[in-house]
Amino acid sequence: MDTNVGLLDHCNVSTRRLEETIKFYEDVLGFQNGARPAFDFPGAWLYSQGCPVLHLNDISQTEKLQPPDSGVIDHVAFSCRGFEAMKRHLNEKGVSFWVNQVPNSTRWQIFFRDPNNIEIELNFETKNEANS
Repeated sequence: MDTNVGLLDHCNVSTRRLEETIKFYEDVLGFQNGARPAFDFPGAWLYSQGCPVLHLNDISQTEKLQPPDSGVIDHVAFSCRGFEAMKRHLNEKGVSFWVNQVPNSTRWQIFFRDPNNIEIELNFETKNEANS
């Protein structure tokens, strides 16, 4: 095969709660609301480490249907560092979350939901982290 699929480029979420969704990702994951092409519909691009990883489409002024349970998106996963610090941060922000250890590994996961009911999965390879 001459091609391969690389890392996740971005996720796209249609929302009727644009400002709340921007604030959630800025406050909880530290994303930055940044440059976005001049599309003919409102929205935002949220950046992590200089890359626009989350694209938001504001559908609040349209008739577009938005399923109440996040539609076809099951979850969005991010590779992370700072497992213990993230748990403290989520507690400080009042974000309910649950933790899972991947069987037979040193990988731990934190799960929570955004304002659109999309499940967010944060993956931590804890063998690479100092104990805290």
